[in-house]
Amino acid sequence: MKAGFDLSTLDFIHSDSIGTHLGIEFTEAGEGYLIARMPVDKRTHQPFGILHGGASVVLAETLGSVASYLMLDDPTKQRAVGLEINANHIRSVRDGWVYGRCTPIHVGRTTHVWDIRITDEQNKLVCVSRLTIAVIGS
Repeated sequence: MKAGFDLSTLDFIHSDSIGTHLGIEFTEAGEGYLIARMPVDKRTHQPFGILHGGASVVLAETLGSVASYLMLDDPTKQRAVGLEINANHIRSVRDGWVYGRCTPIHVGRTTHVWDIRITDEQNKLVCVSRLTIAVIGS
């Protein structure tokens, strides 16, 4: 993301959204990356008591969408919307937190492609995702 970005300015994006309902919190932004965490609890479990793959995908798409928003030239005239996402679930998690780190693969004028790596509290890989964002006029 752009250097010197203040995470507190994301409050308006995050209010009353699926990210809020799942407990996603943005924790760090730096030049070329964005990090958020998500609890692994009853909100994000599947019926067998482990992290639901769909919750991992929500974390990945939330990270990539916000990262693209931060890269827009003029957010009053542009929107960043998900075009395609894929995810490979590597390891299960029963409780605690998972952490997503989003880095750019491609940042173009009309599309952005993001690599999102989700890890557990021991920094073990949980999920790998790639997200393509379309940059459209608002």
